[in-house]
Amino acid sequence: MFVDKQELISIFKKEFEAWERLLGGLNTSQITSPSLHNGMSIKDTMAHLAAWQRRGVAQIEATLHNHAPNFPPWPVEVDEEETPDAVDRANAWILEANRDRPWADVHEEWRDGFLRFLELVRTIPESDLRSDGKLAWLAEFQPSEVLPRTYDMHHSEHRGLLEAWLRIHTAP
Repeated sequence: MFVDKQELISIFKKEFEAWERLLGGLNTSQITSPSLHNGMSIKDTMAHLAAWQRRGVAQIEATLHNHAPNFPPWPVEVDEEETPDAVDRANAWILEANRDRPWADVHEEWRDGFLRFLELVRTIPESDLRSDGKLAWLAEFQPSEVLPRTYDMHHSEHRGLLEAWLRIHTAP
């Protein structure tokens, strides 16, 4: 699925705004309470998204500078295919590494990372979004195909689950 640059920017802006509306309607107690599945909190979910979005930022920077992504160092290895076992290990590490961080810090990191990602998308040339095979790390895929799947879908998936949970658990 090819999307042009303006559509890509619009997708990401709408997702950011949806998260900001959702989070803005919650108090700190709701955000930090470990009441989601597996004893997680909304804060834990946001820390999870912030950690993975750093990988998304590395992908865009790689696209802009025509090199392989320089992913942030994690004490667990995530293979290029992001196999389920590797992702599970990374997610467990992310949860533990962020469990005691204050909500304000987690939110700021997520917000700054999302805005950085959006700014990078704005600066990438349209032609780089449509270049098959230009970047070895993308194999045969175009950045315009990969970015919505790896960034927006991850955020919208978690937002959808959270909104469904909130409808059930905060209904009058």
